[in-house]
Amino acid sequence: MSTQAIRQEIDQARQSGPLKQIIIPPCPDLLARLQQAMASSQPDLNEVARIAASDVAMSATLIRLANSPIHLSDGMPCSTVGQAMTRIGLNETTAVMTGFLLKNAIPISNHHLARFWERSAKRAQAMAFVAKQLPGLSPDLAHSYGLFSHVGMPVLLQSVRGYGSTLVEAAARIDRSFIATENANHRTDHAVAGALLARAWNMAPELMAAIRLHHDFASLGNSDIEPEVHTLVAAGLIAEHLMRVHEGLPEDADWAAHHAEAMEWLHISAEDLEHWDDQLRHLLDYA
Repeated sequence: MSTQAIRQEIDQARQSGPLKQIIIPPCPDLLARLQQAMASSQPDLNEVARIAASDVAMSATLIRLANSPIHLSDGMPCSTVGQAMTRIGLNETTAVMTGFLLKNAIPISNHHLARFWERSAKRAQAMAFVAKQLPGLSPDLAHSYGLFSHVGMPVLLQSVRGYGSTLVEAAARIDRSFIATENANHRTDHAVAGALLARAWNMAPELMAAIRLHHDFASLGNSDIEPEVHTLVAAGLIAEHLMRVHEGLPEDADWAAHHAEAMEWLHISAEDLEHWDDQLRHLLDYA
């Protein structure tokens, strides 16, 4: 399914199908400003700094990260947003701000998703790391994919009656996939809802398509799908696996069934994974 076909599917389902009832929160103004500031080949650093400084909690988040052991190497703590941005760099600054703004745009109170944003931040870190090991995959796009790939879950939780119970059922069933249970109960799933949010927030078409397909591993290699979308989906499976290894969790059904196809698409080996796991562990400790 091409990006164009996915866009048409989302629009049709939004107009007359099961997505009609879904409430998509508006894209935060600060996030829209941040995307605009970063859209140019020469990002507007002053605008990024103004956005960061406009929210006290966001500023504190950046300064805390800059003063964490992973960045604090010279013994001199940062005390301003500008110092923090200089230390951690523009790309990581933007990634942290995006995660902060997304988390605040879609608050979660349901205990079944209590660690949702914490795990999203770790997934985004893992995705950015994996992207740096692969030729041609933007770490910024990969980070956004890691952050947004499961965002359809809190969106559905806010909009669809009974979705909290579906989360419990889907996690417990072994006879069908998580998404199959969502569709059986609600005629849609978190991959579609997440793609809808990406579409509504004017995010990159490749990101929207990858979110839509992030559990559709059988489509890996399909010539109708853009290679960058395949790479995001395959890298996402790798990142999820590395994150679960870091957390001491067993491998999930997607990894057991499809890791060979993902590794083949990315041209990586089991030795690569072992090496990446060693490198990634200290990053995830501070994610």
